[in-house]
Amino acid sequence: MTRALAYTPVAAADRWLHASLVTVWLGTAAVSALELRGQSVQLLADAGLHDPRWQAVLIAGGSAADLLVGLWLAWRPGRASGSAALGLMAVMTVAATVLQPALWLHPLGPLLKNLPIAAALLHLMRTQPAQPPGRHA
Repeated sequence: MTRALAYTPVAAADRWLHASLVTVWLGTAAVSALELRGQSVQLLADAGLHDPRWQAVLIAGGSAADLLVGLWLAWRPGRASGSAALGLMAVMTVAATVLQPALWLHPLGPLLKNLPIAAALLHLMRTQPAQPPGRHA
């Protein structure tokens, strides 16, 4: 029965959804690292944070957090990694809202896109086991 479920269209769609979420986190980590002195700094400066040391700490920390969550989602998909991704996204969304509330009105929707990402994470968390197969508490 389990083998038959592995080839259903729903299972295939969930694999694509999972892969796209991993790509979001790993891609965001890479872009943040590449933009260490570019758009990321400008966003923080526009929010009133001009100290280059704090800018570097926040950008590098966010990039590292995205990288860790992306790798966790890739290698240990499940409720724990999904919860971590959801939590990180919530923290970053709240921080962005405090620093740059106008991002909610941006035409490309950088913060609005977090809503369907949250829905996708919640869906996968609901359909995945609490722990990966072969692991016991």
